[in-house]
Amino acid sequence: MNEYDSNRISDLFKANGYLESSDSQDISCYILNTCHIREKATEKVYSDIGRLKKNYRNKSKPFVFITGCVAQAENEEMIRREPYIDAVIGPQSYQNIPNILSSLNNKAKKFNLTDFEVIDKFDKLNSLKNSDTNVSAFVTIQEGCDKFCNFCVVPYTRGSEYSRSPEEILKEVDHLVLNGAKEITLLGQNVNAYSYKKKTNLSDLILKVGKNKKLKRIRYTTSHPKDMTDDLINCYKHEKKLMPIIHLPVQSGSNVVLKNMNRKHSREEYLDIISKLKKINPEISFSSDFIVGYPGESEKDFNDTISLIKKVNFINSFSFIYSPRPGTPASRMKMVDIKIQKKRLIILQNLLEKIQIKKNNDKIKKVEEVLVENRLKNQTQYFGRTKDLTPVILNNIGDDEIGNIIKVRIDKCDKKSLFGRKYSSEREVAA
Repeated sequence: MNEYDSNRISDLFKANGYLESSDSQDISCYILNTCHIREKATEKVYSDIGRLKKNYRNKSKPFVFITGCVAQAENEEMIRREPYIDAVIGPQSYQNIPNILSSLNNKAKKFNLTDFEVIDKFDKLNSLKNSDTNVSAFVTIQEGCDKFCNFCVVPYTRGSEYSRSPEEILKEVDHLVLNGAKEITLLGQNVNAYSYKKKTNLSDLILKVGKNKKLKRIRYTTSHPKDMTDDLINCYKHEKKLMPIIHLPVQSGSNVVLKNMNRKHSREEYLDIISKLKKINPEISFSSDFIVGYPGESEKDFNDTISLIKKVNFINSFSFIYSPRPGTPASRMKMVDIKIQKKRLIILQNLLEKIQIKKNNDKIKKVEEVLVENRLKNQTQYFGRTKDLTPVILNNIGDDEIGNIIKVRIDKCDKKSLFGRKYSSEREVAA
């Protein structure tokens, strides 16, 4: 979602006469779009500004905008702590960037725009065409969260759940497909909570998006188990463009920890969802998020998470040591010893890596359908992804294959990627 927001922020600047620059040594405006999920990301803002100040010590200072969730959560503190910042703009207010740009002649003025103006935001952005030309493109369909997990800052930085109209979304999808998109990922903090006026839900929207004949693949992220409804599960039977991989964060395999997290689902309910999806499509894969060392997590709780991972065989998953976010209920709870947290994280990540390596090795000598996305920079190799999102590096193709779904014979793999070549049945038979 931050990547989508960054693209839209770029569109706003371009509409106001700015050109995007890759040269940070010669710019007139510097934008940092931020995430507040992890503490390290917050501190990176100040270190990045420190480097910027050093580079422009003897030059005219550029305008400095901090956008995103860190801006939302720490707006007044950021302006107080770093006077170099000209504006802090929350994720629901970046549609106001043109007004700020026209007002920045008054160098003494600081802008703090962190109201939750999500309706106003999309009203204004709908008139600005999405300039993304990637083969695989993002579209935000839902923002905000009403779940209030005890560890999570999102409800406080993104606001309550809001769903865009299907008409707006379909118009944006059609435009992106005209720009060359062959794959669309529908985005939301709780994407499967999408509900427009209680008439259109995510499964309805997926079926509508799937009617675009030039679109080849549909994905969505990130889901909450509480909103994994039967109609959405059945969508994997009816919509062939919907890819057989689901990112379904579980966070913990322990019912005790899940209750302490206020996750609103149990281990058993989560496994029931997995079982239903496997019945629909035995080839479906799952990725997830895991928090290790959550306050109160015992050795048994941690082992429950390990057993869940072994049972589901998650791929492409993310795992982190618990990081307290200011203002959340969990931040007031007693922390697990950092040494124990680190030890558990290593065990969990080693298991996830082992599962991923096995899955990758199982693909060697097999033929996979790969959407070719781009040529790697300064190389003759190309990049694509399988149906389950596994990266693939390709050698024996040209630019004419970008945007195509091709059959690829997998020759080898490493921890994260597959390596292969375009499959030719005639050549295989001759060999």
